[in-house]
Amino acid sequence: MTQTTHMTDQIIDSEVQVIEHKTKNDQLYRYWQIRILYSLTFGYAAFYLVRQNFNFALPVLVDEYGYTRTELGYIAAVWQVVYGIGKFLNGYISDRSNARKFMSLGLLGSALTCLLMGFGSGYWFFTVLWALNAWVQSMGWPPVAKLLPRWFSPTELGTVWGIANVSHQVGGAIIAVLSGFIIPLYGWQSLFILPAFFSLMIGCFLYERLRDTPQSLGLESIEVHRKLISREEENDNDDSDVSFLAVIRTLVQSRNLWYVCLGNMFLYIVRMGVLTWAPTFLKESKGAEFVTSGLQVAAFDIAGMIGGITAGWLSDKVFKGRRGPVSFFFMVALVFALIYFWTIPAGHHYMNAIAMIFVGFFVYGPQVLVGVAAADFASKKTVGMAVGVTGTFAYIGSALSGIIVGWLADNYGWNAGFIFFIGAAILSCICFAMTWSARAAVLEKAKI
Repeated sequence: MTQTTHMTDQIIDSEVQVIEHKTKNDQLYRYWQIRILYSLTFGYAAFYLVRQNFNFALPVLVDEYGYTRTELGYIAAVWQVVYGIGKFLNGYISDRSNARKFMSLGLLGSALTCLLMGFGSGYWFFTVLWALNAWVQSMGWPPVAKLLPRWFSPTELGTVWGIANVSHQVGGAIIAVLSGFIIPLYGWQSLFILPAFFSLMIGCFLYERLRDTPQSLGLESIEVHRKLISREEENDNDDSDVSFLAVIRTLVQSRNLWYVCLGNMFLYIVRMGVLTWAPTFLKESKGAEFVTSGLQVAAFDIAGMIGGITAGWLSDKVFKGRRGPVSFFFMVALVFALIYFWTIPAGHHYMNAIAMIFVGFFVYGPQVLVGVAAADFASKKTVGMAVGVTGTFAYIGSALSGIIVGWLADNYGWNAGFIFFIGAAILSCICFAMTWSARAAVLEKAKI
């Protein structure tokens, strides 16, 4: 009897130890997830502090040095080209690097190139240095796209991706506000120098805060931790020796990734078209003053932050990791929001503001889910490059929007421009519908 009681006590003690160990691991995992998420969000926002400042310095460079807008436009164009190429190639490099070191190095490089911009005045000095800035800037988002799927399961990835994506608007808003105060007081150079020093500190903060994988801390992978796969299955799925050509071949053969890329291209026609042309359209067609149109564009961005997080949450919790349905419904709603915006009579500024809020909310939701879907369709060793490919298509859409919308408005008026936007939104809607049932392979295997 005593021996049986002793054995029972041992079993109970063993079970208690297992429960305590699991609870401790859960708490430790949650701590690191929160730490990784806020570090990535603040860290990528800092990239915008040493990137968007050039745009706000343009008017001063024209007045102070006599540069033409065409000359400065070439510098901006070079930045875009180098950034687009860099995002693709650095996606591959990031997949094979320590994300903690890679992202920190990218931010430090961005800060240094930005700092040097404040100590020059020559045209070629600006051109070469800002091209270098574009390259190190392209090292920023691939590590974010790599780390989020490593620390968060597919059923929570949409939500956290939406939160991390807020960094775009936060960083852009901060530098926009600072430019209005810093340039009049201290000159255009200060808009490069002061954010550069701040970003240098954030770069060090990133290196201290981030960790590349849960395994580097003695934790299980997120899939094993969430019991989506076993440790044996994780070992079988190891693809650490994937070559560059093999990655390209895998991405090319992914039909769902192509649908997402095309959907993103059409989406960016609308997103960048509205951002670029909304102030002009509101002034010319709706009778808005520049201050009023600026506030309405700000409402577009603020609503976009909420829309991105909402879309991510819906794809996680309601659609169980399927991004296609949420993107589809958001794009359908965007079509109606664009029609509403288009048909508002001139002089109704509050109605215009409401329309901009609707457009921002519905356009940013799918924009966030494009990256999440790319991560779902790629392996952990190809996620950076997969997201980079979707970014390349986004820049194609941006270029088409800038060229075509301006030409349509000049030759056929703003009605033609809105028809173009609505047509692009419908095509994007069709592309996202093609991924209706697709989700991360690990969720299919786990039958969640």
